[in-house]
Amino acid sequence: MIAFSRYFELTKPRVVALIVFTAVIGMFLAVPGLPPWRPVLFGSLGIWLAASSAAAINHLLDQRIDALMVRTAHRPLPTGGLNSRQVLVFAVVLGVLSMILLAWQVNVLTAWLTFASLIGYAIVYTGYLKRATPQNIVIGGAAGAAPPVLGWTAISNTVDPHALLLFLIIFIWTPPHFWALAIFRREDYARALIPMLPVIYGVTYTRWQILFYTILLFIVTLLPWITGMSGLFYLGGAVVLGAVFLYYAVRLMNPPDELFAMEVFKYSIWYLMALFAFLLIDHWVMPPTYAVA
Repeated sequence: MIAFSRYFELTKPRVVALIVFTAVIGMFLAVPGLPPWRPVLFGSLGIWLAASSAAAINHLLDQRIDALMVRTAHRPLPTGGLNSRQVLVFAVVLGVLSMILLAWQVNVLTAWLTFASLIGYAIVYTGYLKRATPQNIVIGGAAGAAPPVLGWTAISNTVDPHALLLFLIIFIWTPPHFWALAIFRREDYARALIPMLPVIYGVTYTRWQILFYTILLFIVTLLPWITGMSGLFYLGGAVVLGAVFLYYAVRLMNPPDELFAMEVFKYSIWYLMALFAFLLIDHWVMPPTYAVA
């Protein structure tokens, strides 16, 4: 049972749950009614396996860093609960199962895009960008923004422009989400020699960047309504959620205490979940004005 919990921790279950959630929303948005059960079931499982594989590789490549950071020192590799070989085998098995399942039960396009996302996060971001540039989150965010596109292609077998709008929303959401955490954990990142934005350019500069990206995010989240993908129900939800996010970003410029950055980080997670929930509810309540492939 202890061994199972260690392997389960490798999958970063809370992070992966959000990934699968946005992928499933993409599946339901791809068709006017309910999508077929087979690609929903096997697509969700395949994406979960791939995301879990990428998370395990992240643990493997970051084990030196994790041992130096308070937030991650308890993970299975730094504590000796698992060794590198066990983690590598686990990650490879999950990745292979994911690709087989997606190619066999869903479609080859989804399998290839999922594989590209896995490599993008696990190898390009974790293995290189994270250690190479303060813009690591901005560039590497492309891999993390892919799940709704993967979900959409699982149903439609095409890369739809509206799926790319969902990609854009998460891509712009990622910097303010992660930089808020980086502000709170900047000493950890500095100790581990990770060039996060607040470590290299300071907290004040990072706060301005969070505000800039939050304003940009507010604008980008209007695009589903502007393009006719979503209706007034979504628009109302996006405006309210975005206004609250803007409040947090502005308040972060002169925060009441050090913990406020974590409040911004936590809200950003609820924000994304609620925004995608509004997309789905609006899709069912108010039929789209665009042609669904």
